Formats: sequence, structure tokens, C-alpha cells
Amino acid sequence: MFTDKANRIFREAIENYHIINTVDQPFENKYDKEGDLLGHLLYRKCWIDTVQWHYEDIIRDPEIDPVAALTLKRQIDASNQDRTDMVEYIDSYFLEKYNEVTVKENATINTESPAWGVDRLSILALKVYHMHEEATRTDASEAHREACSKKLDILLEQRVDLSTAIDTLLSDIAHGDKYMKVYKQMKMYNDDELNPVLRNIKK
Repeated sequence: MFTDKANRIFREAIENYHIINTVDQPFENKYDKEGDLLGHLLYRKCWIDTVQWHYEDIIRDPEIDPVAALTLKRQIDASNQDRTDMVEYIDSYFLEKYNEVTVKENATINTESPAWGVDRLSILALKVYHMHEEATRTDASEAHREACSKKLDILLEQRVDLSTAIDTLLSDIAHGDKYMKVYKQMKMYNDDELNPVLRNIKK
């Protein structure tokens, strides 16, 4: 199943990030683009999500320097753009993979594309990793660990359900029962022609 591979790569990316555990560490993709394009995309996707997860932790520091916070906010914006781009790359991979499938006359389109499901799965992998940390944290109270353990069980159940849904969608696409499109997100706030504030600065 596709999600067996995706979940394995997501765990690998998250664990590799936490070896050094800093947002500014160099990135090295463990999967060769030519040898395993899908693995390459999935690893990169989860790495972006992992760095952003920690950006979001840092910016919530109530004592953060305002200048540093502004710099970090722009890093988060750039990361969000990278995240969106990776989703589109992954969807383009699936579109190419299934481009010769004969779509059935009564085929329907899904509420979200396969890669946006993958996006949710990557974030869920991060939730599982960090909730497991909290559920086993030795300096936390027993009540804290117990509460986090219950939350972890729910997250693990969600991962099974989401994985099943993604695999089912891909199977439906492969058999022509569903079809997909790649929709560009067309984000406007980073575009100096579409964001009126940036457009005015150019004048």
C-alpha cells in the first residue's frame, strides 16, 4: 500500500530531524530523485512540515524578540509556500502515474486530491511523534502522561483511518472510479502583483 511507504518515510524524516533538532540544520534528502522520485518528494514534504512545526513552537515564546518574531514569521510564510509547492509536486506525480487510466463515465472527483490527504498524513505523523514524547516524558506527572497516552491512541486510530482513505482513493483513481486534477493554490499574499501592500511598495 502507498501509505505504508509514506508513513515509514515520514517517521524516518522526523527521527532524522530530531538527531540534531534545530530548525537551521542543513537538509539532506535520503532518497535519490532519479531512483525514487516518490520517496524523494515524501521525505522533502515531511522535512518541511517538521521544520515548520518547530517554527510554530518558537514563535509562541511570549518573550521572543519582536524583530526575531518578524523574521520567523517570514520564514513560516516561506515554509508554507514550500509546503504548498510540495503538495502540487506530489499531485503531479500521481497525475502522471494515472494519466493512461480510462476514466469511467460515472467517475467522480474527490473532495480533496491525493496529495492533500498526504499533507494531512505528514502532519499526523508529527502529532504522533510528539504526543508519544509527551506520553513517555519522565519529568511529567503521571496524570499528564496518562492524558497524552489517551490522545496518542486517538491519533494512531486517525492514522489508520486516514491511511485507509488515501489508499482507497488511489485505488479508485487507478480503476477509473475517481479522477483527479492538480489545482494550483494561487496564493496571493506572496505575489507583489496580487498583494496590494506589496504592489504599492513597488510603485
